[in-house]
Amino acid sequence: MQDRFGINMKRYCRAHEAMLASVPPSREVMALHLEKLRWLQHERLVHLVVLVLTAVAELFTVDMAVLHPETNPLAAIVMLALAVLLAFYFAHYFFLENTVQHWYRLADDLAQKLKAPGNN
Repeated sequence: MQDRFGINMKRYCRAHEAMLASVPPSREVMALHLEKLRWLQHERLVHLVVLVLTAVAELFTVDMAVLHPETNPLAAIVMLALAVLLAFYFAHYFFLENTVQHWYRLADDLAQKLKAPGNN
């Protein structure tokens, strides 16, 4: 299966969590989890930057609509489009932030299992 248009992050994260639950704890599993956690943190950072830039653009269009009424029709259309886009960015960033924090807990749990007697 090839991801020509990007990957489905929710499916990707669920698959990783299912893999963690199905394999015995090992240093290799921990290394893989930490690598994927770094990727997810990078994804979260990129989306934070995009979210902030979109919010700034939204504030600019609100400013244009309020302070410069002659641009009102165009500014209102752009403002509405950016508001919808911003809502989707907030939802996706919320998912990424909570998933990263959940994966921190998974890493802690995995580390505890590795420290238990009888493990690698």
